[in-house]
Amino acid sequence: MPKQISLVSFKKDTYKEEFVTNQLVQAQIDPSFSPKMRHKIIDVLYTYNNSFYSDNEPLGAIKGHEVDITITIDRPYPPVLRRPAYPANPGPREALEKHIHKLIQLGVLRKVGHNEGFEVKTPVIIAWHNDKSRMVGDFRALNT
Repeated sequence: MPKQISLVSFKKDTYKEEFVTNQLVQAQIDPSFSPKMRHKIIDVLYTYNNSFYSDNEPLGAIKGHEVDITITIDRPYPPVLRRPAYPANPGPREALEKHIHKLIQLGVLRKVGHNEGFEVKTPVIIAWHNDKSRMVGDFRALNT
């Protein structure tokens, strides 16, 4: 369990206290930093808190830096980009479905109909760490 971040020497700022209590509950600032440096770090995090993940903004709130990705390879796509899915056991498959469902809800992904003719597929695997799963795309084919 990470050590709680102390607000002892902060001026009484209810919003900052709430930010530290709710948003930085799992944060770990190096204990070798001086109290002044720790407070400066918290000040920066508090000042720019809209740039980070939160319950209200799960993708952060940085506007104006959207990136359009265009695949510049004309059809027919090379076979290296048309790969079959990796086999998955029921556990990882269930975790993958949860991740995909969440990304669809957030508007990051959308379902592609079979009639859209999108042939490029990126195999995805599930990586586990501390009993939590994360989705990892295999983009090695794009780098060749």
